[in-house]
Amino acid sequence: MAGIRAAQKEKTRRALIQAAMNQLSAEHGYASLSLREVAREAGIAPTSFYRHFQNMDELGLTLVDEGGLALRQLLRQSRQQIAKGGSIIRASVMTFMAFVADHPAIFRLLLQEKSGNSREFRLAVQREVEHFAAELVDYLVAEQQFSRHLAELQADAIVRIVFSAGADVIDASNDERECITERTIQQVRLVARGAAATRSTATSIE
Repeated sequence: MAGIRAAQKEKTRRALIQAAMNQLSAEHGYASLSLREVAREAGIAPTSFYRHFQNMDELGLTLVDEGGLALRQLLRQSRQQIAKGGSIIRASVMTFMAFVADHPAIFRLLLQEKSGNSREFRLAVQREVEHFAAELVDYLVAEQQFSRHLAELQADAIVRIVFSAGADVIDASNDERECITERTIQQVRLVARGAAATRSTATSIE
């Protein structure tokens, strides 16, 4: 019986998360969502909301955390799939762009709250961006033998490029999305080549 109640509670919690995502748009940011509207779309009474989240801020922070985690998991999978060959840059950028296309509400939330009024939200988004960059640094150090300092510089540049490109593709047409994706791949390759050249120069000097 307890297991059934726990499953139902989790189902309702997921419904609230999905309801909040459904209401996000370019014109309707998270700050403008109301608890009553979210509860209504989730099919529960407003008072039942508090059985799952303390307030709307906690729900929003959960969206940020889950969005960041989902993106990192997809990128890990893309790196694993091409471990035997292929372009890590192309696979990673295309995976990132697919995430933005498939989850525009989540990515828009990350963009909006990155510079929003809530310090708590800004810090939460910054943590997700840092997690994203840290995994890239670990990959560059472990798989491509960059020094941590050079890996951090490279990762920071790449993250800035792809997040900026992600903002450009949210409302883009399919043709525009393809052009932006290809341009982003070339930009990331330039960063990677620059980092490799810097490593070679430093090694030759030593």
